[in-house]
Amino acid sequence: MSLRALLVLGCAALAACSESPNKAADPLANNVIDDAGLSNLLLTAGDPNQAVTYFADASAEEPERADLRRGLAVSLARAGRYPESARVYQELDSLGQASPIDLLEYGFVTVRLQRWPDAEAIDGRLPAGLNTSRRHIYSGILADQRGDWVEADAAYNRAEVVTTNPAKVLNNWGVSKMGRGAFEEAERLFERALTYDSRLFSAKNNLAISRGLQGNYQLPLVPMTDQEKAIILNNLGVIAIRRNEGDIARGLFAAAVEAHPQHYQGASDKLASLEANVEN
Repeated sequence: MSLRALLVLGCAALAACSESPNKAADPLANNVIDDAGLSNLLLTAGDPNQAVTYFADASAEEPERADLRRGLAVSLARAGRYPESARVYQELDSLGQASPIDLLEYGFVTVRLQRWPDAEAIDGRLPAGLNTSRRHIYSGILADQRGDWVEADAAYNRAEVVTTNPAKVLNNWGVSKMGRGAFEEAERLFERALTYDSRLFSAKNNLAISRGLQGNYQLPLVPMTDQEKAIILNNLGVIAIRRNEGDIARGLFAAAVEAHPQHYQGASDKLASLEANVEN
């Protein structure tokens, strides 16, 4: 398992689910997107696949509207449907409807797809005046891919400077440091991230991973729910297995099962597999 794969272990388990809305009572029916920000609410809350359905239907009815096509691209990305999102962003771009922010978000989709030449090409098209934290994070990710650590650090530093809440910047910077094997530096960045946002699960998870890769399997002293604790303990167990520390891994998986209020299935399965190997 690659380091990058370890960094995203268990994130899907935290995804929120919501029931399908009653279409007859849908306040967004009839393609009404007003200045009250209803489209933004649909894009940022609830089930992203419901937003995909809404924007796909609305865009089909009014294909000339860039805002609907944009909403579809964003919703597809939120739903993890990156190839489809990329195609919609390409349409938006080819129609001359893509703003600099659209191009940047398209770039992040190409990164998800590991289409690095496309990502670099998009980077070259972004205006110099786009001085946002997310734009500099994008530069940092591309520099990481090139192995240009000086530029990566400079980009993440710029991203931190221009935002009032650098938690996500510091988390990304920490991932960059882990990719270089600089685990102690990564650990400090994740700790800093959590001082700005103690609820940021990816920083909690990455902090634990950076410690686990150094042989420290103690849970970080940060607030976490039972579900988060179970996922992190499971991930630490995976690291222990990779480090050929089977006894430690068994203890971590058992703790994960105990921590989760409904038992953590992933940890339970791995624990059963380890126990079976011991018996054999």
